[in-house]
This record gives sequence, C-alpha cells and structure tokens, in this order.
Amino acid sequence: MPSRSRPVTDPARARCWERLAQWMYIVPAAAYLLLFFGYPIAKNIVMSFQQYTITTFYTGAAPFVGLQNYSKILASDLFSKALLTTVLFTAGSIVGQFALGLAFALFFQRRFPLNGVLRSLLLLPWLLPLVVSGTAWRWMLDPDTGVVNAALRALRLSSSGIPWLTGTSQALVSVILINIWVGIPFNTAILYGGLQDIPRHLYEAAKLDGAGPLASFRHVTWPLLRPVVSVVLVLGVVYTVKVLDIILVVTGGGPAGATETLATQSYELSFQQFEFGRGAAMSNVLIVISLAFAIVYLRANRRARNV
Repeated sequence: MPSRSRPVTDPARARCWERLAQWMYIVPAAAYLLLFFGYPIAKNIVMSFQQYTITTFYTGAAPFVGLQNYSKILASDLFSKALLTTVLFTAGSIVGQFALGLAFALFFQRRFPLNGVLRSLLLLPWLLPLVVSGTAWRWMLDPDTGVVNAALRALRLSSSGIPWLTGTSQALVSVILINIWVGIPFNTAILYGGLQDIPRHLYEAAKLDGAGPLASFRHVTWPLLRPVVSVVLVLGVVYTVKVLDIILVVTGGGPAGATETLATQSYELSFQQFEFGRGAAMSNVLIVISLAFAIVYLRANRRARNV
C-alpha cells in the first residue's frame, strides 16, 4: 500500500492560529479591566461635568454644567486646607512606613530563632479590616477612657492626658501614626523580598574590602534595592492619598476639619451632601494628583539610574 504523506502545515495558517490564541488570552483580561475599571472611571468623568444630585435618581435629569463643579471645589477654602492636610498626612505616613519597614526588613534578614513566626505576626495589622483597626485605635486613644492616656497617667508622664482625637494638631498626628502602623507590614514584606534577591557574595566582597555595615548598606544594599524602593514608594503614595476608612472611623474628619483630606471631602460631597457631580470632580482631582506624582517620581528615578 502506498504510504500516506503527512500534510504540510501552512505557515500563514499557523501564524493565524497563534495570533488567535494570543487574543483569547488578552480579551478576557481586557474585558474585565474595561468593565470594572474603565467604565467606572469614564462614568465618574462624565458625572463631574453634570449637576448630578439625589433628584437625578428620580427624574433622570443631570444637566451638563461644564467645568462648574471643578471651579467650585477648587475655589473653596476647604479645598486648600484639605490639600495641605492630604500632603502632610501622605508625607508623614510614607516616611514613617518606609523607614520602619526598611528597619524591620533589615532586622529580619538576620537568622535567629522564631524569625518566621515574628514576620508572620508582623502581617497582622495588614490583614485586619481597616474598620476594625480604626475602631480599636479610637478606643485606645480616647482622651478619657483610652488605655494610652491611662498608661501615661500611671507612668506620671502626663497628668491630664493628651487630646489624641480632640486636639486639632494631635488628631492629625494620631491618624498618621495609625496609618503608619497599618502600612509597616506591606513595606516590610516588599523590602524584605528585595533584600533576599541581593547576592550574598557582594556583601562578602565588601567585607573583604574593609567595608562596615553602613558602607555595605550605602554601596551594596541601597543601589540594588532602589527598584524595589521605587515600587514601594509609588504604591504607598497612591494608596495613602486615597485613605478614607481610617480617618472616617477614628476622627470623622474632625475636629474642626483638622483631618479632612481630599478623599474624605470627596466622600462627604457625594454621600453626605449628595452632590455627586462635585464629589466626582473631587475624586478626579485626587486621581490626577496620584498619577502626576507617580509619573514624576518614576521619570526622576529612571533619569537617576541612567546617570
């Protein structure tokens, strides 16, 4: 019997199937992003140009007002105060989270008993719901019945206690400290992973050259850790700028608006005053600020690496 020859695969047809397979992987992810991220952002942008109030849900009418919502929020005295509070809250939180996270990451890099157990326990603040964490901290920092002031009185460090939640300056410090406590596990986990990727022989070579711990950190650890640091800082700023639940639970934006940020102001406009158009405009301003910081920082970091 004559042998049957195997059919020769058409190269063009093979490329077509390969391209189709690639699209089959991309389309579900793209559809998910467009549906759950693209549409809400587009809807939010459209709402920011409309007079979208609670009556819109009944009448369906949302008149187009152009840039009126943006002009109102930007011209408000509350905006400048909330912007300053947002900057202070973000800067204080990022500096504290990163410094302590890096210190813990360097500490856990050493081998000692119960290292893994302690690293697991350090993740607890990150795993707890923020509402639970905020409620616990509000109870502990209560000026009258909180355990923090009770401990200060017992140690005779303060006779009357500190108004952690009722003083205008102390309240902002309090929410910054709470947010630092929440963010330390994330910074520690990411920075610890970056430290693990640094080859050990570089430290041995630096030690043979007479470099001490500080010199090794400056010339070995920090240069190789900078890509991870960039990711941690950018993600930290983007997350911290939009922190809402901690402030709402602990202080509610008070006292006297001392802890009112752009995120809490957007929430107040949308879900307390029911000015959804102005709330959408405020949230868009928040998104622009986050994107601007991320772009500026990443470009500056890329330029520094190319020098």
